[in-house]
Amino acid sequence: MSRPARGPVALFLDMLAAERGASANTLEAYGRDLADYEEFLASEGVDVTDAGTDAIRGYLADLTRRGFATASVARRLSAIRQLHRFLYLEAYRGEDPAAVLEGPKRGRPLPKVLTLDEVSRLIATAHARIAEAEIPPGETARRVRVACFIELLYATGLRVSELAALPATAARASGDAIIVRGKGNKERMVPLGEPAKAAMAAWRTALAASKQGTAGRWLFPSSVAASGHITRQQIGLDLKDLALAAGLDPGKLSPHVLRHAFASHLLAHGADLRVVQTLLGHADVSTTQIYTHVLDERLKSLVRDLHPLGEG
Repeated sequence: MSRPARGPVALFLDMLAAERGASANTLEAYGRDLADYEEFLASEGVDVTDAGTDAIRGYLADLTRRGFATASVARRLSAIRQLHRFLYLEAYRGEDPAAVLEGPKRGRPLPKVLTLDEVSRLIATAHARIAEAEIPPGETARRVRVACFIELLYATGLRVSELAALPATAARASGDAIIVRGKGNKERMVPLGEPAKAAMAAWRTALAASKQGTAGRWLFPSSVAASGHITRQQIGLDLKDLALAAGLDPGKLSPHVLRHAFASHLLAHGADLRVVQTLLGHADVSTTQIYTHVLDERLKSLVRDLHPLGEG
């Protein structure tokens, strides 16, 4: 078989970017995992285009010896499978040595979910902190921003990267929904309730009154981040600070936990799984099915409460 002029991993990453619209973060993760795989093969005197099934098994065993968790080993194997399938389909190899391999068995953990009371306490605390007397200079705008974070995350189920990169036009939308650009550069319509819209309006007012001036391109601008908008890390830190103020364990709160709360609470109150899939921006409903434990509980309660012999 012919060898690619460029490295096989580089060609694979090019394909992910061009054909699948992979994000920069996704490409970086794949590149990091596959670089480690290449280094292992090189230490064994093997090239990626020549590696057989035994060589891949040897790499997986090496990961286990290095103390990698089952989930991390499974992720690496997924990247390796995709790489070798790409090389096979592009005729750089005559066979796919990873096709026969099975990943390590792992249970899928249930997502961490906040109760409705906990979310209500966080939202109430966020707004109460804005109304406190004698707030330090410059702190008011930050507290208004945090209130906007939690209102938007819980109202929409946005990924933290989607929240951070919301354009300033989102707050100026006159309708009851905004367009969000998600994974793979795909756009979706996300409905907005009145509290979320009011929180964005309050944030724009606070931003205009602060030294940062107007938002410009981004709803949450940053003068220090290279992207020009707030970082995901800063959003996470602000939410943990809010958790402390609300008397909750900061380890229980993150942007992703609020995304889980959004989905779980919708399902618990009767939303269809396919609708939640669309709102979350999941390409495949199997990803959304992690929330089926909520559906199971709802179905049990329906049978218990509505079946004619449920009390018998």
